[in-house]
Amino acid sequence: MLKNLVTYGFGLAIVQLLVACGPAQQDAPMDVQQQISQTTDTATPEKIEADTLVLVFGDSLYAGYGLAPDEGFAPDLQKALNKAGQNVKVHNAGVSGDTTAAGLRRLDFVLDSLSRKPDLVLLGLGGNDMLRGLNPSETRANMEAMVKKLSDRDVPVMLTGMLAPPNLGREFVDEFNVIYPALANLYDIPLYPFFMDGVVGNPDLFLPDGIHPTAQGIDVIVGKIAPKVSEALAG
Repeated sequence: MLKNLVTYGFGLAIVQLLVACGPAQQDAPMDVQQQISQTTDTATPEKIEADTLVLVFGDSLYAGYGLAPDEGFAPDLQKALNKAGQNVKVHNAGVSGDTTAAGLRRLDFVLDSLSRKPDLVLLGLGGNDMLRGLNPSETRANMEAMVKKLSDRDVPVMLTGMLAPPNLGREFVDEFNVIYPALANLYDIPLYPFFMDGVVGNPDLFLPDGIHPTAQGIDVIVGKIAPKVSEALAG
């Protein structure tokens, strides 16, 4: 795993240069409806014709960046859960470029747009905070605020964590990497520790940008996480 993370760190170093040299994405406040328009699924209330509704709420890793509509995380997870015999609709609320602050701003709108309360929310934000070098304390505060919002609505939540690569410095890595397990422990909620587990270290499973998974990469991720989602739904 350490070797894989070093590889991961090298790839992220390149991406960080691109982020630093390119235009900022969604750091400035954005109209919530404008953000929602970037999700794969519509925010218009829809009839959920399934026994179980799972909301996946995250960034480009959830949104299916660079992939065909049926190849992203949400549709692939839905297919895996259905194949396992669960009548599940997975609603995609991933927005490429989202930071935890942007996610916090739109969470209520997304929940209110659904025709019914989700049976489970997969919460996977923080990667863009990490890429931009945002203070981990801000990331944690935003993540905790989202978890609390879901708890206040009596909506079960499962965290999918992110790990900071070593090239970001030990202090940052130590502060960032503890966010997800600490929140999972504090709120007694399920945690999938590293969303990119099984993909990091294999360049064939990444798009040319070196950070977003290919369709095959998504298959690997879903193969690992789907059983954990089933456990959380049963829990």
